Amino acid sequence: MEATLVPRIQTLTPHLVNQIAAGEVVERPSSVVKELVENSLDSGANNIVVEVEAGGIRLIRVTDDGCGIDSDQLVAAVARHTTSKIRSLQDLEQIDSLGFRGEALPSIASVSRLSLGSRTPDAEHAWRISAREDAEPVPDSSPPGTRVEVRELFYNVPARKKFLRTEQTEYKHIETLFKTLAISHPAVGFKLVHNQKVIYQLRPALDSTDHRARLSTLCGKAFAGSLIEIGVGTGELRLSGWVALPTFNRSQADMQYFFVNQRVIKDKLVSHAVRQAYQDVMFHGRHPAFVLSLEMDPRQVDVNVHPQKHEVRFRNSRQIHDFLYRSLHQALAVVQPAEQQNSPAFAMDATDTDAGTLSQYSQQSGLGFAHYSSFQRPANIAEKSAAYASLLGSERKIPDAPGATREIPPLGFAIAQLKGIYILAENTDGMVVVDMHAAHERIVYERMKQNAAEEDVIKQPLLVPLSLSVSQAEANLVEENEALFEHLGFVVERLGLEQVRIKAIPALLKNADTGQLIRDVLADLVEYGRSDRIEQYENELLSTMACHASVRANRLLSIDEMNALLRDIEQTERSGQCNHGRPTWKQLSLDALDKLFKRGQ
Repeated sequence: MEATLVPRIQTLTPHLVNQIAAGEVVERPSSVVKELVENSLDSGANNIVVEVEAGGIRLIRVTDDGCGIDSDQLVAAVARHTTSKIRSLQDLEQIDSLGFRGEALPSIASVSRLSLGSRTPDAEHAWRISAREDAEPVPDSSPPGTRVEVRELFYNVPARKKFLRTEQTEYKHIETLFKTLAISHPAVGFKLVHNQKVIYQLRPALDSTDHRARLSTLCGKAFAGSLIEIGVGTGELRLSGWVALPTFNRSQADMQYFFVNQRVIKDKLVSHAVRQAYQDVMFHGRHPAFVLSLEMDPRQVDVNVHPQKHEVRFRNSRQIHDFLYRSLHQALAVVQPAEQQNSPAFAMDATDTDAGTLSQYSQQSGLGFAHYSSFQRPANIAEKSAAYASLLGSERKIPDAPGATREIPPLGFAIAQLKGIYILAENTDGMVVVDMHAAHERIVYERMKQNAAEEDVIKQPLLVPLSLSVSQAEANLVEENEALFEHLGFVVERLGLEQVRIKAIPALLKNADTGQLIRDVLADLVEYGRSDRIEQYENELLSTMACHASVRANRLLSIDEMNALLRDIEQTERSGQCNHGRPTWKQLSLDALDKLFKRGQ
């Protein structure tokens, strides 16, 4: 019988160790760009230039004007497990930099030809070093800051290189990453060059206007024009940034940027909180768009849980979830028509149609105006308002003065009803078109939710209590959250180690699958520390009831009724969208109408 050969334990060579580390750090060219740009940001750079060739496979060069590296530190900079960012376990527990492991440069160097040049502000000249054994720094003519060149990525690891995609695909990954980094650090100037062609050149955004302009460049004018600015803080948490109006939504989550202490992250807890905030104002299956930055104590978040630092772990995840949900929910609730009407997301673009198309539609539809006013066409908006007020029997007095336009409500005054479906109104900016059923549905729905919240939940005892088998952790949660279930209209108690009993449910949910609903709630409590499933189910029922209680299409409204609906829209939370996420009204600016009919051309 042959003896079994026992493998011997041996120490790996430093080069092989670095290549193994590179497998975690360097997935593709964009991974290299991420590591190098984050180092530049940590150096305090005000301007960063990223140059790539052949999708980053042939060349990646990152140049910054940061603090630089002393010449006697260059050898250490490309050695493994060297860093200037942490010195003790205490530093590791409160990381406030983007990089900290000391693996990026040696890992990249092990699978490419890397050179590093740097100059501190007080140095006479720069120094450069090639990341190979026994290399020594040599003088260089670079300006203050640091420049890293990475050439021929994976030249010595053909098995890795063959898994790279086309140059264009790899470049797209770099461009996507570049946008994210430029969005996360608006005060830093960024430049991206691909194959000697300048793609983006972004000046530092030092105020809100500049920041919105950068978002317009990187994400499009429609996105930038639909944003609501957020700035809210409580205790040691501060949330700032922008969320898009619900009417600007996506088929996938490709415009969602979330940063923790300016670190780009993806987190399921954050995603859940955002979805919950938007659930009442967006179509199912659609995704919101946002740029949000959460500032918090570094000691309360662990950033060292993923090799590529994409994920973090919050020490108090329930607090973070609740803070995000409340902040976004409130931001979306308080948006009023006056804030929405100038948004491209709510405006009809003149390029969407043309005068011929509109004229043809007018002829085909026979534009029937109900209650069309018989008074003469007034000369200005103040006279129009007075005429409308007279028509409504109002005591409103609007002087014909420069400040008179302030008296005009955001959605203006109704002038007609179209096809029994739409209300046409005139405001200071032009024409407003309102879907009367959708708008009334939102108004009724919000009132029903408010009434339900202000009254005690009516409980309905079960003739036969329902017993459920659950996990021990879920049974513990039932015991810990009896008061929460009571507040929601349930009477739930623990029966045993892995069993609970439901004795009463909210009367509104009498036809629900109670057992499954409780299981889903417990699963959410385990995963996120909170659950809105019961409220969501109740809201779905209230939404259905509101739909049936709302004014139906083809019902002719008087001018009084139309104007009353306009005023209700202005005073109702989330009135820009119906319960299903559709817009309730659109603004057609006078400029857009002029372009539509080519006036002044």
